[in-house]
Amino acid sequence: MSKERKHIKVTYSTLGSPDPLLHEYFEEDVAELKRNLGQRYQMLINGERVDGDGSFENCSPINTDWLLASFAQASAEQVNQAVAAAKAAFPAWRDTPWQERTELVNRFADLISERLFEIAAVVSMEIGKNRLEAIGDVEEAADLIRYCVDAMKDNQGFDRQLLSESDQHFNRSVLKPYGVWGVIGPFNFPAALTGGPTGAALIAGNTVVLKPAAEGSLTACMIAQCVVDAGIPAGVFNMVLGGDEPGIALAANADLAGLTFTGSYDVGMSIIRNFSTAAGYFRPVIAEMGGKNPAIVTANADLDKAALGVMRSAFGLTGQKCSACSRVYVDASVKDEFLSRLVDLAADVAVGDPTDADTYMGPIISEAAYNAYQGYVSELSDGNILTGGETLPIENGYFVAPTVVVDLPDEHRLWRHEMFAPIVAVRGVDGVDEAMRLANDVALGLTAGIYTEDEGEADRFLDNMEAGVLYVNRATGATTGAWPGYQSFGGWKGSTGSNKASGSYYYLQQYMREQSHTIVG
Repeated sequence: MSKERKHIKVTYSTLGSPDPLLHEYFEEDVAELKRNLGQRYQMLINGERVDGDGSFENCSPINTDWLLASFAQASAEQVNQAVAAAKAAFPAWRDTPWQERTELVNRFADLISERLFEIAAVVSMEIGKNRLEAIGDVEEAADLIRYCVDAMKDNQGFDRQLLSESDQHFNRSVLKPYGVWGVIGPFNFPAALTGGPTGAALIAGNTVVLKPAAEGSLTACMIAQCVVDAGIPAGVFNMVLGGDEPGIALAANADLAGLTFTGSYDVGMSIIRNFSTAAGYFRPVIAEMGGKNPAIVTANADLDKAALGVMRSAFGLTGQKCSACSRVYVDASVKDEFLSRLVDLAADVAVGDPTDADTYMGPIISEAAYNAYQGYVSELSDGNILTGGETLPIENGYFVAPTVVVDLPDEHRLWRHEMFAPIVAVRGVDGVDEAMRLANDVALGLTAGIYTEDEGEADRFLDNMEAGVLYVNRATGATTGAWPGYQSFGGWKGSTGSNKASGSYYYLQQYMREQSHTIVG
C-alpha cells in the first residue's frame, strides 16, 4: 500500500546529498519487509495470477538464511500462454489512442515513484545494492518510462505528413507497434531494466511479456503490481517467472514480434543470431550486452578526482554493473601516485549489509558469483594484488573485498573478460595514444572515461573512443552513472544489438515500425 510521503528525487549524480527523510522512509520499509518475508508470488497471465508447474525460492545474498520469497516457476507452455494472451490483447491496445496509452503508462511510472522506498527495500535485500543505489534504481525505472511518455507526446504519436504531389494527394509516415514484445531483464537493475523497457513497449502500443532475472523476481513482482494498479488492461502486460528456461521459451516463440534483452554478450549474441529463425523474417532485438569499460588517467589528470571516480565505478554494486570500470590505463609518470590514492580509497570501502546507511558495497549476487570471484582472484597471481583478493566473513552472505591488481600481462584474459566482480586492473602506459589503443582493443564498447586537464587530450578521447557512453573528468563515476534525459545509455560493437541508446532521442522509435500512407481523393 502506498504511503503519504514527501517525494524525494534521487539520481546517480545526487546520491551523496539525499534528504534526511530518505533514510527514515527506507528504514521503515526495510523493517516492514523483514516482518513479511517468505511469501509466495505468482505469475501474471491475461490479468490472472497463475501458479507454475513448480516453484523456486530466493534467499538474500546478505544472509542466505533469509528466505525472501518463493515464486511460481513458468513452464514453456505457460510462457506460450502468456504470449497468446498478449497477442489477443494487442489489437485493442494498438487501437487505443496514443494519448490514452501514455496517460495509463504515466500512471504506471507515478506508482513506481509513490512506492519508491518499499520497492527499493526489496532491491537492496534481493540484489545487495546499497540503499542509495537501490533507491536510484527504482527512480530510474520511473524516469525511463516518463522519458518515453514525453517522447511520444513531443512527436504527437509519430504521425507525420509528407510532401504531396497535388491537392488530391495526402501522404504521411506513421510509426506503428509491432505486436507482442518480450522483455528479458537482468538481475543487477531489477527495477530500471524491467520497468523501463516494459514502459517503452507499452507506450509504443505493443503488448508485453516480461521475464525478469530469477534473482530479481520479487522486485519484478512489485513492478508488475504497479502495472496492474495503473489500470492497464488484462493481457496487455504479462509476467512469467523462473530461470533460463522461460527466457529460452520466450525468445523461441514465433508470435513474439520483438524483444528487449539485457545480459551477457554470449547470450545476447545467441538471441540476435537465432531470433528470426522461428518466424522466418527479421524481428527486432534491442540488446545491451555488457561492457569491459576502461578509464584513462593522463599525466595531466587531477589524480584525486581520478582515483575517486575509478573507485566508485569499480566497486559500486560490487562491480556488477555492465558499465563498471574494470580497466585503468594510467600514464607511467603518475602511475604510482594514482595507485596510492586508489588503494587507499579501496581499502576504506565500507563492505557490509547494504541496507545499513554507512555501507557502500554489499554482497555479490550469488554463490556462483562468489565462487567466480575466487576463481578470478586465483588468476591474478600473474600480477600483483595491492588490496583485496579475499572473501569476507560477514553474516552468512556472499561478501568479497574490493580488489586492485597491477602488472597483469597484456595477454591475460581478464583484460577482456567481463567479470561482474569488484576487481579493477591497472596498467601503466606511455601516453594517451597507447592508452586509447589498448582501451579500444576489446569486442565490447559500452562506456569509457578519461581524466585530464588538457582540453586537447579530452577532444582526442571523444573523437577516438569506440564506446557508446563517454565521460570526461567525472568524479561521481569514471564509467558509470547515466540518467534518463541527462546521458544517453547504449553501447557500440559487441555491447549492443541496435546501436541506439536509452534515455535519449532515438530509443522509443525502436519499438515501432514505419508505414507509409498515400491517399488519393
